[in-house]
Amino acid sequence: MSLKAKLEAIIYAAESPVTLDQIVQLVKESTPAENDGELRSQVRTKLEELVADYSSAEHGVEIRQIAGGYRMATKPEQHDVVRAFAKSLKPPIRLSLPALETLAVIAYKQPVTVPEISEIRGVDSGGVIATLLDRKLITTAGRKAVIGRPILYKTTKEFLLRFGLMDVSELPSMEEFEKLVAESFQSDLLPAEGGIADATGVPNDPEASSRAENEQQFGSSAAGSGGESSPDPVEAHANVSGFHEPDSSKTESK
Repeated sequence: MSLKAKLEAIIYAAESPVTLDQIVQLVKESTPAENDGELRSQVRTKLEELVADYSSAEHGVEIRQIAGGYRMATKPEQHDVVRAFAKSLKPPIRLSLPALETLAVIAYKQPVTVPEISEIRGVDSGGVIATLLDRKLITTAGRKAVIGRPILYKTTKEFLLRFGLMDVSELPSMEEFEKLVAESFQSDLLPAEGGIADATGVPNDPEASSRAENEQQFGSSAAGSGGESSPDPVEAHANVSGFHEPDSSKTESK
């Protein structure tokens, strides 16, 4: 792949303006150059060529220098058609955590009944089914041949469209799902001065960590003294995949 093609791909994929220094570091290993100065010069030259290429009337997008970096954007003269297209798009679906958990159970266990969903999640899930039906993310799939003949539910084509799936076989495995959940929690943590943030988002205190290790060693942890411990992020979401023992005493509303 040519250097120019690499730069084009980087700028296209970047969510925010990518700087010259960032681009140089990204292509350093795959682009031959005698030194960093020469590589920087090559990158700058190719960037200028890209900017010139996209400035022609044949392209509806252009590469702009914004906030010290490069970013691909639609041209001002295409504003009307882009605005009309944006208005035609479906608004993003916003779901509560109970609704997302219920949808995940249906996606992995379909076809499935409301009592089965509630048993997996550990709470009454009947309240959120109507929301998922209204958003056309799930639909009925007949009735289960058991006493009471409860309604079965499955995901829809709209579900596949919203999540960019060819079919439900493309859903991540349970192991991959747990890894994604753990990574999403880690990415939400913000770095703070004075230490590395843990699952609570509070920087670690070396002395406090040492005290905690000593307390665990001698059996006097906070849990043993009646304090509540924070749930593990992965375990807190494990009930989506049915790993937690249900607690029938919990209920929730839509």
